[in-house]
Amino acid sequence: MTWKNHGELFVRYKRNPILTVEDLPYQANSVFNPAAAIVDGETLLLMRVEDHRGFSHLTVARSKNGIDGWEIDSKPTFFPDPVNYPEEIYGIEDPRITYIDELEKWAVVYTAFSDSGPLPALALTEDFRKFDRVGPTLPPDNKDAALFPLRFNGKWALLHRPAPTVHTHKANIWVSFSTDMKAWGWHEVLLYAREGGWWDAYKIGLSTQPIRTPEGWLIMYHGVRQTTPKISYRLGLALLDFEDPRKVLRRSEGWVFGPHETYERSGDVNDVVFPCGWVVVNDEIRIYYGGADTSISLASAKMDDIMRYILECPEEQCPDEYCRFFEGHRERYVSPKRG
Repeated sequence: MTWKNHGELFVRYKRNPILTVEDLPYQANSVFNPAAAIVDGETLLLMRVEDHRGFSHLTVARSKNGIDGWEIDSKPTFFPDPVNYPEEIYGIEDPRITYIDELEKWAVVYTAFSDSGPLPALALTEDFRKFDRVGPTLPPDNKDAALFPLRFNGKWALLHRPAPTVHTHKANIWVSFSTDMKAWGWHEVLLYAREGGWWDAYKIGLSTQPIRTPEGWLIMYHGVRQTTPKISYRLGLALLDFEDPRKVLRRSEGWVFGPHETYERSGDVNDVVFPCGWVVVNDEIRIYYGGADTSISLASAKMDDIMRYILECPEEQCPDEYCRFFEGHRERYVSPKRG
């Protein structure tokens, strides 16, 4: 398939950012990287809030239209508990939320920042007021995790991103399975980071929770491109088989959204757009994202446009010349057509 430049698919809300630290009812350094869901007819954001120590917690914001009029909890909604959960000693970050019909509860997968590094942890809630911690799911260094909303052949599935400790190793997206949401196994690489000049070379990670579509599971992921002297976080899409989420059906070649505006270019971490949640409202999909690790913004796209785009992407995860490179370096990679 010949490369076709679609440009950016998501359109920014004209009054971005929609939430900043000045909107919080208490002191903090920044607010960013929110999970998102439709709860009781309202848009709910579970926002990462960083305090002046550099530690993060999670706070809920609600809006009837998902754009403005946000009602924010008067104090942190979900706070680290390092006494009972020592893996949270340096805070909790970057949640993704998924409704589990079988449990009639929301699953919140978040990053616990332990003394040994970041790791995914899980909590369940019915109302985003009381949270029941399940505890860590995988050891560090690992993050960018989210659950699928149903079982596959009796097993729950978790997307996540182990981070290599050696800089010459790539950071890929993995999928793991569990019968009880506590012990996880059957680990397998799902998406490989590409190499060379690609926008998603060497380090990728899950952005938003999987969304069910008639064509399969739609996921958004971020790619981190290192250029001297900076890095840039951009977003791409992939489509997974509905019955078997280990099977990648389509993957975007180019990024579909990247830092452009000042509130994305300049902040605590420059050149970052980082969504942890998206929702479908009528015929559009909305992403809520952190800009430069400083504020929260909104962008949207028509669902039909997104699906038309992803279905035009290659079935292979790379163009022919890239796949030929893998064929010549088979000893370094497993399953070259899958990432």
